[in-house]
Amino acid sequence: MFDKKPKSYTDLLGKTNRIVEGTTIKGDIISQADFRLDGELIGNFQSSGKIVIGPVGSVIGDIICKNADIEGRFDGKIQVEEILNVKSKSRIHGEVICGKLAVEPGADFSASCAMKTNIKNLMLDDEQQIQKQTNQ
Repeated sequence: MFDKKPKSYTDLLGKTNRIVEGTTIKGDIISQADFRLDGELIGNFQSSGKIVIGPVGSVIGDIICKNADIEGRFDGKIQVEEILNVKSKSRIHGEVICGKLAVEPGADFSASCAMKTNIKNLMLDDEQQIQKQTNQ
């Protein structure tokens, strides 16, 4: 009658990962949870949640996620299923594919941009390619 599935440890913590300022990661990150990056990532990022790139954070590589807030630097290709928020102090160069886009005045947004109403299928194809690469 009261058979509730026990919550995992990450459910209890709110499912947010954080990389702090002064940390550099070279490689790919795959996460089911939300992610805040105040350090530097040289590689690809994939999440079924939200990524926040803080004001001193930077990513050089590709991102696939559900939502994104970018306040720092990004160079590469980003695919956001729902909403991409570009803050006023951010610098984005590369390629952007998103469902909805919000750009604050003052942002350095030098990217090709395609807004898709349903990019989930496109993202699933890319996720399958990334999984094939990691399994090889």
